Amino acid sequence: MAAPAAGSGPGGSSAVGGGVPGGVVGLSASSSSVNPFLSDSEEEEAEEEEEEEDDDEEDNEEQEDVSPSNPRSGSLHVPRSLPEEPPLHAGPRLTTGEPGRLGLDAVAAQLLRDQLLLTALELHTELLETGRELPRLRDYFSNPGNFERPAAGPAPSIPNPSTGGQLNRAGSVSTLDSLDFARYSDDGNRDTDERVTVLEFELRKANETIQALRVNLTLAAENEIPLQERKNYKSSPEIQEPIKPLEKRALNFLVNEYLLKNNYKLTSITFSDETDDQDFELWDDVGLNIPKPPDLLQIYRNYGNHQSVTKASADVAVGVRDDDLEPLPTGEKTTELQALEQSPIVQKLEDTIVKCSNEKAALLDQIQKLERELENLKAKSASEFVPAPQPLPNRLHSQASEESDHYIDIQTSDIKPEKAEEIPSKQTETEVDSHFSHDFPPSPDLTKISKKSIPFAAPSKAGVKFDQPNRKLSPAFLQALLSFCRMSADSRLGSEVSRISDSENGVLLMLGRCLPHIVPNVLLAKREELIPLILCTACLHPEPKERDQLLHILFNLIKRPDDEQRQMILTGCVAFARHVGPTRVEAELLPQCWEQISHKYPERRLLVAESCGDLAPYLPKEIRSSLVLSMLQQMLMEDKADMVREAVIKSLGIIMGYIDDPDKYQQGFELLLTALGDPSERVVSATHQVFLPAYAAWTMELGNLQCHLIPTLLTKIEKLLREGEHGLDEHKLHMYLSALQSLIPSLFAIVLQNSPFTRKVKLQGETQPIEVTRFPRPVSPLQDVATIIGSREQLAALLQLYDHQLEHEGTTGWESLLWVVNQLLPQLIEIVGRINVASTACVHEFSRFFWRLCRTFGKIFTNTKVKPQFQEILRLSEENIDSAAGNGVLTKATVPIYATGVLTCYNQEEDRKLLVGFLEDVMTMLSLSHAPLDSLKASFVELGTNPAYHELLLTVLWYGVVHTSALVRCTAARMFELLVKGVNETLVAQRVVPALITLSSDPEISVRIATIPAFGTIMETVTQRELLERVKMQLASFLEDPQYQDQHSLQTEIIRTFGRVGPNAEPRFRDEFVLPHLHKLALVNNQQSVDSKRLDIATYLFEAYSALSCCYNIYFQQFTDF
Repeated sequence: MAAPAAGSGPGGSSAVGGGVPGGVVGLSASSSSVNPFLSDSEEEEAEEEEEEEDDDEEDNEEQEDVSPSNPRSGSLHVPRSLPEEPPLHAGPRLTTGEPGRLGLDAVAAQLLRDQLLLTALELHTELLETGRELPRLRDYFSNPGNFERPAAGPAPSIPNPSTGGQLNRAGSVSTLDSLDFARYSDDGNRDTDERVTVLEFELRKANETIQALRVNLTLAAENEIPLQERKNYKSSPEIQEPIKPLEKRALNFLVNEYLLKNNYKLTSITFSDETDDQDFELWDDVGLNIPKPPDLLQIYRNYGNHQSVTKASADVAVGVRDDDLEPLPTGEKTTELQALEQSPIVQKLEDTIVKCSNEKAALLDQIQKLERELENLKAKSASEFVPAPQPLPNRLHSQASEESDHYIDIQTSDIKPEKAEEIPSKQTETEVDSHFSHDFPPSPDLTKISKKSIPFAAPSKAGVKFDQPNRKLSPAFLQALLSFCRMSADSRLGSEVSRISDSENGVLLMLGRCLPHIVPNVLLAKREELIPLILCTACLHPEPKERDQLLHILFNLIKRPDDEQRQMILTGCVAFARHVGPTRVEAELLPQCWEQISHKYPERRLLVAESCGDLAPYLPKEIRSSLVLSMLQQMLMEDKADMVREAVIKSLGIIMGYIDDPDKYQQGFELLLTALGDPSERVVSATHQVFLPAYAAWTMELGNLQCHLIPTLLTKIEKLLREGEHGLDEHKLHMYLSALQSLIPSLFAIVLQNSPFTRKVKLQGETQPIEVTRFPRPVSPLQDVATIIGSREQLAALLQLYDHQLEHEGTTGWESLLWVVNQLLPQLIEIVGRINVASTACVHEFSRFFWRLCRTFGKIFTNTKVKPQFQEILRLSEENIDSAAGNGVLTKATVPIYATGVLTCYNQEEDRKLLVGFLEDVMTMLSLSHAPLDSLKASFVELGTNPAYHELLLTVLWYGVVHTSALVRCTAARMFELLVKGVNETLVAQRVVPALITLSSDPEISVRIATIPAFGTIMETVTQRELLERVKMQLASFLEDPQYQDQHSLQTEIIRTFGRVGPNAEPRFRDEFVLPHLHKLALVNNQQSVDSKRLDIATYLFEAYSALSCCYNIYFQQFTDF
């Protein structure tokens, strides 16, 4: 027995042929599929070649018989049995001189017969490496049918796996590697079924991948040719076959590869952007089992070495040998045979003649009809649009379209070109064919030539005559002769060039055919130059499908259009809409927008959002309130780009200006709330500038501004305040309050429009011009009261009557203004009283709201309607000092909002006096009632942001400095701390420091202590040396005067002030003054006998040193003293 073969499969026999020596067929381990001398790329190429052969074999198998007799047609796939060996290789072949040597083909056949597949594979691999490939092994291993595992149990002809059974075809080279390594590893004695299971899994995954690729490849290869291309190929049979998707992808790959190799990087980038559906990094993306061709340079160089197959037609003559001719019958038999054979032909020719005559009569009638219509059209005005003539009958139209390349001159009057000139073309050709058919059948080549366009002999423009030669050449010969002219009519472009249209309609048709081919070849940066051409063609083209294609090109003209390019496209869309009307806009433009609504590029979605607004005036009203509104709502909810949502908001505003369906009011309100709550600031800004004013104008027409929109927003604010007792959502409060603020111009406009004096307005007389500062500056033109009313002249006339009505006649019978006075203002004042005064943002928002409200409604309204309601609530009088109700309101946000929002609306002398008096009264009442000063501080902080009120605030504080009550003086001293930060140093030196020094010598120790924070703030903010020295001397007097040594409250106030201002103070002041005195205070505190006081001082010292530690490293040994 021979030794076992190294490459035998699991459970396979090691003998071959029963007695063949093992040395003949024994395969070493180095001959396995893992060859260390093969690179990865070579292995991959071998694998790709094997897969290509597999696919070719499978394609051939699909054409085999699928009858029940075919064993591969069922669900059980049995390996194809090996063909019978010829007698030459049936057994061992012994040659003279080489006894016992067996042919390799016989060895391969025996291995395959015994199912020693791995051994056969190793033999095949070694032979491939040495360049001696066996066809038997190649054919076997390239056939995937030999490795398919049956779905059910094994067929009788399949050996059991334990005795050399069939292996699954490996899905990759790595699978064979893992199998071979397992055989030689320490774990090589694993169960055979386990290895077979692994191979089955890998095979299944590989088959799934291959199947998916084949499906994709099939779908790509079966893509329908575009409509325009099919028309071109149909009309010109000489044009080359249309490019297939796979061919296009391959050419794209080669072109991109050529551009990269020759350093055309920018062109390559542009090309790859335009073909974003293809991966140029991987050739396999082109298609499955497609070998990569040579590069373009190699193809060009080898072009001349190959024979090119041309489609040029030629006349062919066929001869007959004499011995092939049979003897013809003679006499009566000949006559009878001829009569029998020619009778069907004669009958057929007669039918053809009758048919041609009928067609000729019909065509003549049609020509006369067209001539009459043309005469009628010429009688009309030249400025009117002349429609195209009636279309030809379907039968005639189909014939004309098939022979659209014929341009035979028509010697008639001005018939409408294109369709009219096709009629005599067909007629002439019919006559020529019938004339020649009586003599001899036309040659196929001549038929092909006759269908070529001959522009030299057949000009398309009627009325142009050429000299005809005095020759007797046959038409067929002349056409064959002219075919040698160097004209290119065998391509799409050649066909277009050879046809020069002589009518407007023909030009449009030509543009519709050519523009889809021109656009991809224009640079991206210059494609907007094509917009007028595309739009003009799309407007006037008679074919709906062509118009749709052109509009699709328009919206996809530029991959990521910038702002200028979008404006150009939108301008064209508006021009298109104006020209074609709402029906075609709905049917042709809106579908293009809908297709782009989810495009991956935000610039495309931005184009859709902007087009919805620009096209709104030209759409049917039902479409505006349904489809377009739904599109914008979807984009507002789903789009993640801020600029897209901003454009959506602006388009929604335009839609709100044209919508007239009251049922859409609630949907508009929900969109408004969504837009106001958008996280993007630019979206919210667009809402206030466009959407909200447009929506408010609609609510004014519906009468919902005062009865729904404003009350709903106020209700939401009240709900926020009720739910936010422990934490107010300031963002939502700002959202609702800013919306109310933007509605003030619309509210004032509706008050004017519904006033008793509206009918008295006369624009003929002279009216006083409106003061520039009469109204607050609007954030957009849509919030300008003059724009809402209609004109500044009309607004000026209304304002004059408005002021007169308020001053002399009141608000009796003025329902819209009474609603503001009796419902809106009380509700707002109640809301203000519930706001936490510590919320600086809320105070500022409500102050701005009341300021705009009072400035918009005017000074008379503010003095007579707004101020009295606030004064009634505040009740600033002597008897209310101890009143809990009065003090409660004074500590709320009502005080700062009234002071900064109402009393600052007008800046005249009496208005400033009123503001000073109010602040003095508030300071006095809060001080005498020992109430918190938060409301007064909020007023000073809000007013202190405007330098125009600094003098006024210093006047108020000086009133407190000289007040007889120590409580008021103490309050004034503490308020200086807030004012110093915003006042310039001149005022600090002239007004603040003298007042503080005065208070620092006050008889009451509490007043002197209250000045310390203000002095510290001056050290923190002022840079004048002399001023700092004065403050430093005053602080030193507090620290070194013996009368203050036991003043615990003074020491704690100084330590807290040093800790607050030390990090920001001058370094010299900090090092030479602050730190030494803190050290002294620490030493003094060690001698403190009262534990509570010593603990307080120690705590404040620790906080002060912690704050100062950010400036430099402090030696904390100072803390060891206490």
